[in-house]
Amino acid sequence: MRPLAAILALPILEIALFVTIGGAIGLLATLLIIFGTAALGVFLLRRQGVEMQAALQMPRRMDPLALMADGAAVSLAAALLIMPGFFTDTVGLLLLIPPVRRALIRRLGRNVQVRSTAWRGPVRDDAPIDADYHEIEPVRDPLAPPSQPPGSSGWTRH
Repeated sequence: MRPLAAILALPILEIALFVTIGGAIGLLATLLIIFGTAALGVFLLRRQGVEMQAALQMPRRMDPLALMADGAAVSLAAALLIMPGFFTDTVGLLLLIPPVRRALIRRLGRNVQVRSTAWRGPVRDDAPIDADYHEIEPVRDPLAPPSQPPGSSGWTRH
């Protein structure tokens, strides 16, 4: 019930803030702030995607979860900046501050249970593999024209 109430309360809060702040600073300044933060959010989201891809491809000997959690927080901040409204912009700007972001990750990280498996690489065993094999002769298709050599599908020209 609480998430539903929050979802319904957010537009009411944003409209109230638009009316209050817009009345105090004027229409043009309000529109500049809203479109400016949306442009900042788009820029951050694009940059975050490129940085995350590059960071995850670099060979590191560290746990990538902290990097991914930080990237998710910045992406959330960018998404909040893209949404029109002063409350979402304020929360998005707060998430861009590293200590606030780390505190949020630490708080949410208490509820996360990590399960992982490790790949140990190929097994290096010098023992020979004992196996039997049987040669299989290709079977000629009885419906194939006699001009085709065995193994030719007829779809390519050689």
